[in-house]
Amino acid sequence: MIKVNTPNCNFKIPIILIVDDIRSNQEILVSLLGQDYQVKVAGNGYRALDIAQRSPRPDLILLDINMPDMNGYDVFKELKDNRLTSDIPVIFVTAATDSESEVHALQMGAVDYITKPISPAITLLRVKNQLLIRHSLDKLNLASIVFENAMESIMVTDAQVNILDTNPAFTRMTGYSHEEVSGENPRFLKSGYHDQSFYEAMWQSIISTGHWSGEIWNRNKAGELYPELRSISAITDTQGVVTHYVGISSDISMLKQHEEQLEYLAHYDALTSIPNRVLLADRMKQAIAQAKRERTMLGVCYLDIDGFKPVNDNFGHQVGDYVLIEIAQRIGKILREGDTVARLGGDEFVVLLPDLNHLEECIVTLKRIHEAVAMPIFIDEQLVSLTTSIGVSIFPSDNKDSDELLRHADQAMYVAKQSGKNRFHFFDPMYDQQHQAYHEAMLRIQQGLVNDEFELYYQPIVDLSTRQVVGAEALIRWNHPERGLLLPGVFLNDIRNSELEIRVGEWVIDSALSRLMQWSKKGFSVSVSVNIAACHLQSDNFLNFLEQAFMRYPDLPAGRLHIEILETAALEDVATVAATIKACRVLGVFFSLDDFGTGYSSLTYLHHLPVDTIKIDQTFVRDMLVDKGDNAIVKGVIALSKAFEISMVAEGIESMEHFHALYALGCEYGQGYAIARPMPAALFYDKYSQDHEIN
Repeated sequence: MIKVNTPNCNFKIPIILIVDDIRSNQEILVSLLGQDYQVKVAGNGYRALDIAQRSPRPDLILLDINMPDMNGYDVFKELKDNRLTSDIPVIFVTAATDSESEVHALQMGAVDYITKPISPAITLLRVKNQLLIRHSLDKLNLASIVFENAMESIMVTDAQVNILDTNPAFTRMTGYSHEEVSGENPRFLKSGYHDQSFYEAMWQSIISTGHWSGEIWNRNKAGELYPELRSISAITDTQGVVTHYVGISSDISMLKQHEEQLEYLAHYDALTSIPNRVLLADRMKQAIAQAKRERTMLGVCYLDIDGFKPVNDNFGHQVGDYVLIEIAQRIGKILREGDTVARLGGDEFVVLLPDLNHLEECIVTLKRIHEAVAMPIFIDEQLVSLTTSIGVSIFPSDNKDSDELLRHADQAMYVAKQSGKNRFHFFDPMYDQQHQAYHEAMLRIQQGLVNDEFELYYQPIVDLSTRQVVGAEALIRWNHPERGLLLPGVFLNDIRNSELEIRVGEWVIDSALSRLMQWSKKGFSVSVSVNIAACHLQSDNFLNFLEQAFMRYPDLPAGRLHIEILETAALEDVATVAATIKACRVLGVFFSLDDFGTGYSSLTYLHHLPVDTIKIDQTFVRDMLVDKGDNAIVKGVIALSKAFEISMVAEGIESMEHFHALYALGCEYGQGYAIARPMPAALFYDKYSQDHEIN
């Protein structure tokens, strides 16, 4: 800010009101602005409106958008509707980075829009620019002094955008003198960096809101490109007619270079180029928030490289650095997209594993980390093998903040070291118990497969028009020696996304094919649908297994086996699933999309998936007679199936009223308790082999 000692000029320090419900954001802005301005803080919209109406009123308001009770847009409207506060300029400071939010804010009348996390230098510059504009308009007697002495480049044009005046800073930044540019259109500064749509959007903002600000690349007199932070404001007369445009700019070339360097150095490890402790802390907070929001688990894994000190001692620190870089890269390659590997210093790393549904998912990753680190490294014509000890804390069982979680993982790592190294240890003993229980459950299911304790039950699928049984859905049951007959919900969750889930899926397919072959030899011609997990369908060996399975039953007619996949699973990787389906259909396999309607993109992606049947989820069928919304969904899916020429099966037919209503709507097939419950294969054959019609 330029301070001018002028007679009869009562200079006052501008008052800035910060409106934000998050304490940390308040503190950042207060620390940033408090040295140069009087700063007031409001933690919510109601408090902000109260402060804004009191004298002395703020010269500028920095307003957050996403606040409880009253959001920033509502606060802004109240400010503008009140004659006492309508002229106070407002800059929105928000985490909403989409262009729609920015356009909406500026259309409402905000003078600027700053996105979080804020850039201190740019935020200060934007605040300063807005205050300069405000003082220029309010205190005309200071305009010429501000104009001449401002460090920012200032350009004034007429309403036709012909340059009327420029200040010395403009000449310093562009190389053009006032005489050279007078009467010219500023387009001669264009760099070619931006397309036409950029300038159209800029002018649309100026026309609609009277203001635009942002980064822009221009070309100076020497032909060099440079970035500048520019603010353009339309100046109007008392009738609201635009008379001038004022552009204020700052060359931010050095600032951008320094920011990029500082941003990198502040958040990334200089040696390995992976996140450092600072960025790790931020990602941990985000991961904890995600775990709370989505009710999932977060694994915090603290790694220490076993035997790293001898590498440094024997080969030198340069080789030691090479080893650390290699290990960081190896770990990064085996992690999921949302996981993080960070270096704390020395040979200590931390791996974050968010979005875990089961402890086994964490354990699988830990084993992969051990394998990756243990791969030999070629050093000075020698193969050197290292190992790692890992300590793990799990949120929310260990319901602590990020610092505590990291400390607990560190403690668990030392236990792993003391227990013999090259192993992992969980901080909470409860998880060791859970892991043991999980391991025992997995072994028991494997034993059940070996002992032939599993069985397929069959639920009829009927043609609603003829009442003929045309197929059946095969549903797995466990004849547990001690616990009796177990439904799949009791044990399948324990093996989700594991190799054992694939083994169970292979058993289901083989058992269904075997049963189909037996029935076919007896002249009983029906199809059987089996449910296959997403991880099984997308596994590398799925197609090969299916080919081998059909080779064992060469006389089985094509089209008897139907594979059902969950809609939500199919939508996770449409391209891969579609390719697999096409390859399997060559073998004579039909596909059904199960639980249709529960995914978010059913209509968008349906035409990409070459399925033969869609099964509308029973939650919509169950209440279709009493819920207008569910009834409309059922009608819509039926119409959709006809439009795509895909068969439709309605699940969950619990009464004959459902049966008749679905038939009246044009649904082709159905299944549910009103037709028949799942039953053993022998009973299904006895009941429907002679007479396919249901009673």
